Amino acid sequence: MPRFAGKGYKKRPLRRYGFFIAVAGLIALLLLQTSPRLSQQIEPVRTAASDQLFHMSKPSLIDQITGASAKDQRIIELEARVRELAQYEALALSMAERLEVYEDILNMQGEPSSAEVTARIMAEADGPFAEALLANAGSVNGVEVGYFAENDRGLVGRVVQVGLRSSRILKITDFNSRVPVMGESSGLRAIMFGGRDGDGRLTDQPEAGAFIRGERILTSGEGGLFPRGVVVGTVQGQGNDLKVDLAMSKGQLGYVRLKKSPLIPAPEALDSLGETVEPNEAELTSTASSGGQP
Repeated sequence: MPRFAGKGYKKRPLRRYGFFIAVAGLIALLLLQTSPRLSQQIEPVRTAASDQLFHMSKPSLIDQITGASAKDQRIIELEARVRELAQYEALALSMAERLEVYEDILNMQGEPSSAEVTARIMAEADGPFAEALLANAGSVNGVEVGYFAENDRGLVGRVVQVGLRSSRILKITDFNSRVPVMGESSGLRAIMFGGRDGDGRLTDQPEAGAFIRGERILTSGEGGLFPRGVVVGTVQGQGNDLKVDLAMSKGQLGYVRLKKSPLIPAPEALDSLGETVEPNEAELTSTASSGGQP
């Protein structure tokens, strides 16, 4: 009988070869990790394989019950949204800097800043108006008649009565409310009043043309009741049946900001030296320059 015959002899070479194969695989793995050229060549294959495995993987029954897979998908969507918003943020900052430079070149005068008061509001049931709000800020807080109210989305109304510690706000949804507005894209002007369905209605359009469906409606600033550029809503409807989907309804109505509408003062009378003349002195100056005739 041969000396090396038997089952043990047949298993030994396989064990030896397996050891050498494992050592060779380890050396190859080290070479792949340390060699940049080999890593670049193997990276596309690795990426394609990982993408294929990701798409082929299905959530387990436990993940479906606990909702872990839906959470992971939501996280991926939010991360993509954050990356997209980061691009818009960079673009907005660049445009803001460019706009500031243009305003300096044109010597453009912006809207004067005014003080504001944040107040908590509540609906009024038995009041003189159908759509009115009560705010817990009054004359002791610096609020005056004519202040306008806005929330985090847009215009809410206008202060029509002020007490010591409270004030009444006439909402723009009231029929008695009149707001001079304009289209952001079309530039058309109109008067908006409150409708019965809680939307705004456009009337008194002095200019020829039509508002663009979906465009934003802003305050025009005419008449000095409201400043220019406050968001009111968006245009809905077609033809003569135009409605304004109010932006304030999409925000919170628990608190509002009460602000004073900036008014442009009348120019003062100046003498020949460029100094301000009091009203009585201005009358005397004009009388003297006209040869004594009133």
